[in-house]
Amino acid sequence: MPRSFDRSPGDMRPIEFQRHFVRNAPGSVLVSFGHTKVLCTAIWTDGVPNFLQGKGQGWMTAEYAMLPASTNTRKQRDRAGRVDGRSVEIQRLIGRSLRAVIDLKKMTERTIWIDCDVIQADGGTRTASITGAWLALHDCLTAMQAKRLLREWPLRCQLAAVSVGVVGGEVLCDLDYSEDSQADVDMNLVITSEQEFVEVQGAAEGRTFTHSQLKQMLDAGDVGAQQIFAAQREALEG
Repeated sequence: MPRSFDRSPGDMRPIEFQRHFVRNAPGSVLVSFGHTKVLCTAIWTDGVPNFLQGKGQGWMTAEYAMLPASTNTRKQRDRAGRVDGRSVEIQRLIGRSLRAVIDLKKMTERTIWIDCDVIQADGGTRTASITGAWLALHDCLTAMQAKRLLREWPLRCQLAAVSVGVVGGEVLCDLDYSEDSQADVDMNLVITSEQEFVEVQGAAEGRTFTHSQLKQMLDAGDVGAQQIFAAQREALEG
C-alpha cells in the first residue's frame, strides 16, 4: 500500500543528518529523507568572482549532481559543457536559497562552494539538498569563524525545503518517488525559520488545483518545515 494512504498531510519521512561525514571538508552532512540520501559539503576558497573583487564581501555558489547508481537505471554522469538542464536548475535553486539567509558582507573575500551529490534518489532530492546544505554551510562558517575569517556571524536563520503535492485527492508532504510519480500537483517550498518563503515552485502535473488546495499545501509544508528545523537543531546539538 502506498505510504500516502496511511499518513496525515504534514507527516515527513524519517529525517537523519550525519554531520562531519567527509574528513576533508569543513562542512559535510549526509542527509536522509527516507530512502533519499544526499551528501552535502561546504568548502571555502580564497577570492571571489570578478564582479565582486574589491568590494570586501564574500560569495557562495552551489553545484548539484546525481551519481550514476542513485536511480534504478544508471544515470549518465554530467560532463564539462554537458550538464543536464535539471541539474542546472536545481543547483541554481540551492545557491539562491542559501544566499537568502546569509549576509555575504559579513564574510571576507572568500567563496564558499556547496556541493550536493545524490547518492540514492527516492523523491525530494532538491529539498533534501537544500536542507542538508544549510547544515553543511553552518559547520563551514563555524570553522571559518574559528580561523577569524569572518567579520561577524553571517547566517540570519535556519533554512529548510520540503515537497508537497496532491496525490489521489490528498494533500501530502515530503513525497517519495511512488507518490511523486502519480501526483496531480507537485510543489517545492523553501522556507526560513522566520516563517518566510524563499521560493515556491508548483505546477499541475495531472490536473489543476484550487485556492483551497494551495492553502492546504502551504500549511502542510509549514508543518513539515517545523519538523526539519527541529531535526537541524538537534543535529547541531549532537
